[in-house]
Amino acid sequence: TQRLPRLIGARAALEFMLKGASISAERALELTIIDEIASGDLIERAKALANGSKRRLSERQAIIAEDLSMQAAPYVVAQAHKMVPPEQNGGFAAHKLIDAVQAAVELPFSFGIAREARLFDELVRSAPSLALRHIFFAERELTKVDGLDVLRQAQDDTTVEKVGVVGAGTMGSGIAIAFAQAGIPAVVVDTNDEAVDKARQTVMGMFMYQVQKGKLTQEEAWKRGQSIRFTDDWSELADADLIVEAVFEDLDVKRDVFRKLDGIAKPGAILATNTSTLDVDAIAQATQRPDRVLGLHFFVPANIMPLLEIVRGRKTSPQTIAAAFKLGKKLRKKAVLSGNAFGFIGNRMIFDYLREANALAEEGVAPARIDAVMKRFGFPMGPFAMSDLSGLDVGWHIQKARGAEGLGRTNVLERLVEAKRLGQKTMAGYFKYDKAVGKGREPIPDPEVEQIFAEEARKAGIAPRDVSDDEIRDRLLHALADRGRHLVDEGVALRPGDIDIVYVYGYGFPPHHGGPMWYASQSHPERSRGMTEQLAHA
Repeated sequence: TQRLPRLIGARAALEFMLKGASISAERALELTIIDEIASGDLIERAKALANGSKRRLSERQAIIAEDLSMQAAPYVVAQAHKMVPPEQNGGFAAHKLIDAVQAAVELPFSFGIAREARLFDELVRSAPSLALRHIFFAERELTKVDGLDVLRQAQDDTTVEKVGVVGAGTMGSGIAIAFAQAGIPAVVVDTNDEAVDKARQTVMGMFMYQVQKGKLTQEEAWKRGQSIRFTDDWSELADADLIVEAVFEDLDVKRDVFRKLDGIAKPGAILATNTSTLDVDAIAQATQRPDRVLGLHFFVPANIMPLLEIVRGRKTSPQTIAAAFKLGKKLRKKAVLSGNAFGFIGNRMIFDYLREANALAEEGVAPARIDAVMKRFGFPMGPFAMSDLSGLDVGWHIQKARGAEGLGRTNVLERLVEAKRLGQKTMAGYFKYDKAVGKGREPIPDPEVEQIFAEEARKAGIAPRDVSDDEIRDRLLHALADRGRHLVDEGVALRPGDIDIVYVYGYGFPPHHGGPMWYASQSHPERSRGMTEQLAHA
């Protein structure tokens, strides 16, 4: 922060520091970061340059003269502060960096370097720094299972070189793209011609988008597209090392698929279900190879989201688990092991989170206000917008399966689903949507939904009450943490840190808060206990 602004000016230096972008040697020469691009004997050329005249000094002085002037400095710094998120939303370190560059602009070098040291010390001791370091080390614990590092125990025969995917829907095509991006060819089986045509378009559309963004060449995009084959012939899965099922979330349907796959797949092939909530053991029972069956829960979109939940069934072998972790690494996913329980780690906890959000709305808090509180905390979206994105029919399907342990104490969700308010896909859910506003993705508060909550609350005898923003935040976050503690106690999650990884990489929990378990551990114990008791009596 002290040398670069003095070399190329504060404005250009801040752009590099805040964006972290790499540049070519030619661009560095243009900016006067370097003096020369040399070939041949580099040592001799460097000596000659060091002993020669400082020809570029005047160029540098011309570049930084305006930036280093006292008149321009406040503007440059103010603009930089506007470029980064607020401190409470993860921009803490970026704002300190800008403060350090301001010192470079306004102070002599010795004073500037001292200021930088003080700012660095503040960062090291800060809560965001502790939280981010927790996430860093939690990632490195993920492969430690039953006291062993599963990646180190993985044998050569656990390598997956060809995969099959059953289902050409959104999830199936996303999974196939994820494999293609990792250099693993995939065969996608689906008997629905319309779904296959749409999946083909999705696959090529994604690769061409990467070409437009400069991430792939035309040739690379073509090769990746060719590595994914679509067919209605199940026998083409016979030589796959791994087959991932990605069909409708129905236990009987999935068991039928696995029964069929068991008769087609080669001996030793791994059969994986992409279910987000269903019983992996019940699915494995449909096969004669339960030791080679597990859950691989990809998150939507599967080719982009960095999280992969590996779900261990009662009979899943250590070799199968090792192969899954090895695959996760090749896919560049954060692979987290989960036990076989409803919703596994992520969705089991999100169920409690959404239920608490509904409880707050039943007490008279507007869904838009609840979402706004959680966005200010750092989530990319609030619980109601998230429900609209995934589809209210999905939540209703889960609620019916859970019976008494539903998403709310009232019939609000049922009324919304009956009214065909299924979320973004029908342009109405908990919120309204308009294609002219944010391309149909921007939630618009709907008084009609607030009225439905009020009517249903009266029927259930729930009185409205004043609720502070702090209570909204605390109740939702402690709903996550309390369920997380149960999952660790039950052995569904191996460690609290694993849960934090699931939520940071799968659900948008702000990393500078360290995940739900870390955040709860850093909260005041008195407040945590009080909130736990309040939730228990809700």
